[in-house]
Amino acid sequence: MIFSTLEHILTHISFSVVSIVIIIHLIILLVNEFLELYDSSEKGMIITFLCITGVLITRWIYLKHLPISDLYESLLFLSWCFSIIHMVPYFKKHQNLLNVITAPSAFFTQGFATSGFLSDMHQSEILVPALQSQWLMMHVSMMILGYAALLCGSLLSVALLVILFRKVIRIFDKRKNLLKDSFSFGEIQYMTGSSNPLRNISFFSFRNYYRFQLIQQLDNWSYRILSIGFIFLTIGILSGAVWANEAWGSYWNWDPKETWAFITWVIFAIYLHTRTNKNLEGFNSAIVASLGFLIIWICYFGVNLLGIGLHSYGSFILTSN
Repeated sequence: MIFSTLEHILTHISFSVVSIVIIIHLIILLVNEFLELYDSSEKGMIITFLCITGVLITRWIYLKHLPISDLYESLLFLSWCFSIIHMVPYFKKHQNLLNVITAPSAFFTQGFATSGFLSDMHQSEILVPALQSQWLMMHVSMMILGYAALLCGSLLSVALLVILFRKVIRIFDKRKNLLKDSFSFGEIQYMTGSSNPLRNISFFSFRNYYRFQLIQQLDNWSYRILSIGFIFLTIGILSGAVWANEAWGSYWNWDPKETWAFITWVIFAIYLHTRTNKNLEGFNSAIVASLGFLIIWICYFGVNLLGIGLHSYGSFILTSN
């Protein structure tokens, strides 16, 4: 009873704090005069991290195993991973471009975890025999850490594509206006000398420079985070194969969960390959990463809704990855 009450209190505190953090970010986005609130939002994420850590430790104590055996626990762990990713740039004194990604991600994952849909899972039952293994902690934790990093990196790539598409649309509109001006009154006006309208457009203005810097930062951060996530994902799949051999006598069974995990691995392997080619990195690699965002959610959440395969031990339950 004490553990349940403590978990309930910590869960609601963390969700309330991360909600306030989201509101602070919106205020900063709309009103530049409130930039001093930024540090408060970062401290709020630290409080969220500590509260979720307390929830996980509390469940670990009275369940006698790492709380990552069902969807409720895995979503809490995923939210915990988002808060870690959020705090790394803050403690390294780097400009935190991740806060617009990680804070809402932690909010939505924790919000769904504490919603009425998963209320039956808040009181976890005894693990089924297949999950009573030392590989539970290794495999599932690596997979969820990988999912968290890959989701953050993919969202940064999505943001990069949005900025690039907006830039392309603006350039197209400018060229369209120039074309109208150059062929007005049915006469061809040659754009030469001082009459050239192109000279009136500063493609290297400060605005374009800062946009270019932002694109570069998004691309670099996305690459770094996706690289780390790919390593976690690889370790998780390998450890899962070893666990599967112990539990089912085969390293790979082409179970729906395993198949989509492999598809996810292939997508981000393709992404890393595009980064080795100067002609494909940037826009093309961002498209691959954006596709990976959808694949991750199919692998992590969508497959389990079907309730089929070796990795399903009940409705809405996540087990080995």
